[in-house]
Amino acid sequence: MVEFLEGLGLSPELLIFVISMVPLIELRGGVIVGLALGLPWAEVLSICFIGNLLPVPFVILFGRKLLEWFGGTKFFGGFITRYKRKLAEKSKSIKKYGPIGLALFVGIPIPGTGAWSGALIAVLLNLRLALAVPAILVGIILAGIIMTLGMSGVLGVFEAVV
Repeated sequence: MVEFLEGLGLSPELLIFVISMVPLIELRGGVIVGLALGLPWAEVLSICFIGNLLPVPFVILFGRKLLEWFGGTKFFGGFITRYKRKLAEKSKSIKKYGPIGLALFVGIPIPGTGAWSGALIAVLLNLRLALAVPAILVGIILAGIIMTLGMSGVLGVFEAVV
């Protein structure tokens, strides 16, 4: 897989930056690819952090309109309806704990969480940009640290075995 990604012709730094901006993959995928490509962890974390944070204000500002528009199409309508339902279920704890709950939601690297989902939950809960962005920022930092430490351990074990 590393050979395929390197064959795209992008610099490793640009590659992990773009990966970190992609919904559902986000920083988690960027950190995995960056460390697998042998980039220094501090560089990987910094690039992935910026790439993951960049779309957040735009998702918060335009997320409602995008969800409405995509939800009204035949191709995406069913997916958007299910996705909004899942986000609504996950938002219960965020309602209870506010920005701290949003930061933890974004920061715990499990499927279905992350900056994009956190930003869309902020939209659905009508959280102000001034509250949502700092909470998501803290969550991205937490996720980045968890992923970097986890992947460093996994890669270390892999290198020791091979």
